[in-house]
Amino acid sequence: MIPANVDLGKEQEAALSRPPRKYGLMASLLFRGMDTFYGKELSWGKIRLLEILARIPYQAWEIRQYKKMNSRFTDPDAVAFAEDVVGWSREAQDSEFWHLRVVDEKIKQDNVQLHWFKDRVMPSITAFKYSIFSRILAFISIRTAFMLNADFEDHAEHEYMTFAKEHPELDEQPAMSEVITRYRGDLKTWGDVMRFIGLEERDHMNNSLRRLGRVSEIVPIMGDDR
Repeated sequence: MIPANVDLGKEQEAALSRPPRKYGLMASLLFRGMDTFYGKELSWGKIRLLEILARIPYQAWEIRQYKKMNSRFTDPDAVAFAEDVVGWSREAQDSEFWHLRVVDEKIKQDNVQLHWFKDRVMPSITAFKYSIFSRILAFISIRTAFMLNADFEDHAEHEYMTFAKEHPELDEQPAMSEVITRYRGDLKTWGDVMRFIGLEERDHMNNSLRRLGRVSEIVPIMGDDR
């Protein structure tokens, strides 16, 4: 959870001064494919795709862990692990869905013209394939799935913080809508909205790393004492 008094400007500086993680093969291939199709430069359409994909692994983990609880209900350790993953997955899914709604709100406000194939057809195809892949990976190795997710969320944080820096006009644009108020009412500009979303992606990365036992790789958020 992001502390209420977090300094988004300082967290952006900290993120941009920190090199990205050394991504694994699966993450590298995923990012390369997106860059090839959408271009390396981040756009609202590409951000929209990232957020469409972001929820999928958490959904796959929830489904997988419910099945494990059903088959291993006599094993307290297995049940405790599954309950932890399910609870975390639900929370993260909600967070990522709000990111998608917020991005969609910005697209509507700016009347961004989405490409009929690249921004409408392809995301559905990509999400379908990524869903199948995520369910298979969750079944084969949940730890590998957590690691891929840590890479994905770290990549998203760096992308969003860089986007906010390269688009200073966002800090002049008031973030005013019912969607923003329901998401996070104290965010005043679209620049802060993007920084806050980026920070939530870091929190998701940290949660993946915690469950892998790789606490030395966790990137702290100022004011978060977990």
